Amino acid sequence: MTPGGNRSWLLRLVIAFGFAQAAVSMARPAVSYRALALGADERAVGVIAGVYALLPLFVAVPLGRRTDHGRCAPLLPTGVVLISAGCALSGVAGSLWTMALWSGVMGLGHLCFVIGAQSLVARQSAPHEQDRNFGHFTIGASLGQLAGPIAAGALIGADMARTSAVALLAAGAGGAVALTSLWRIEKPGAVKPGTARGDRVPVGGILRARGVPAGMLISVAVLSATDILTAYLPVVGEHRGIDPAVVGLLLSLRAAATIACRLVLTPLLRLLGRRALLTVTCLLGALLCAAVALPLPVPVLALVLAALGFCLGVGQPLSMTTVVQAAPAAARSTALALRLTGNRLGQVAAPATAGLIAGVAGVAAPFVMLGALLLASAGVAVRTPAGPTPEGAAGDASAPYEKRRCEARRPR
Repeated sequence: MTPGGNRSWLLRLVIAFGFAQAAVSMARPAVSYRALALGADERAVGVIAGVYALLPLFVAVPLGRRTDHGRCAPLLPTGVVLISAGCALSGVAGSLWTMALWSGVMGLGHLCFVIGAQSLVARQSAPHEQDRNFGHFTIGASLGQLAGPIAAGALIGADMARTSAVALLAAGAGGAVALTSLWRIEKPGAVKPGTARGDRVPVGGILRARGVPAGMLISVAVLSATDILTAYLPVVGEHRGIDPAVVGLLLSLRAAATIACRLVLTPLLRLLGRRALLTVTCLLGALLCAAVALPLPVPVLALVLAALGFCLGVGQPLSMTTVVQAAPAAARSTALALRLTGNRLGQVAAPATAGLIAGVAGVAAPFVMLGALLLASAGVAVRTPAGPTPEGAAGDASAPYEKRRCEARRPR
């Protein structure tokens, strides 16, 4: 399949990602509510949320290496199976330790799916299409983040132990539906032999490429904000007397605003350019995250979350394009895996730190921490590449690295 050709594969990938992400987005708040029902405090909720990201830390780069030299598609059904199993088994877990374990399995499945899917988009998109295609791809995530919390809020009631278990089992069943969209999503001949046999690019060489560290930090900041909103808004709701169904609607409103942002991403890029768009949205996101810490009335909180969702919708797709176009051509899946490793480190550290902060300073304090992280990412965004690679420039991002390799081999 040549880059820039028929895009039916992208539509099917968006559908599959929507179901897989809906399962995860439904399970994450359900896990928090079930943990609370089993006697967890704010610190324990933060630890369980962090374990979701811990197991994937050890496999992200090897999976990226494998994908650089092979096919992307096998990771997709593997990820769906692990997500569904993690959701369902969390629903029948009887202790906080087993809940943490199955949360880790769910996170591993999500990582497998996302590495395979992002690599597929990078490989099958022309350079000038990557911002758009990554934006459309992440609409699947936003659709899942929209539907999942609503479903969780509708199912979870006064008997949190029983109803949260039902929600987790339903999430597992819903996630499995993603398998129906993955049939022959990548053609068997999609991997070029030269790529499959190519030399490994050192991790240090990838990380030194201009734009890769900035894309990673922006991605960590945006994902940490989304993750802690999903895990901690239920805790904030409990402390402020907000019904779980309303919390679910608030989380879904945030996701709906993210979808709206990604639908208009292309005109926004034409208007502002990638660098300015990343900087402005990270800066506004920092202010809005800090506002969540205030004791706002529910209608005002809804407006804040909608605006925050719109701002957070920019960071993920544009950080993917930034990393892909900055990395050497033979190591783009590994670069995406490094980006996801950074995301998972953030998902381990941010909830654990949020749990400690919440235990000391109150449940709203983690949102102030997120505001500071987004503010730092706004400063980094100023130094990201200004726009997408022009049409026909595929592989140019790797030129500095390849030039250094040639110079190192040249006799002196």
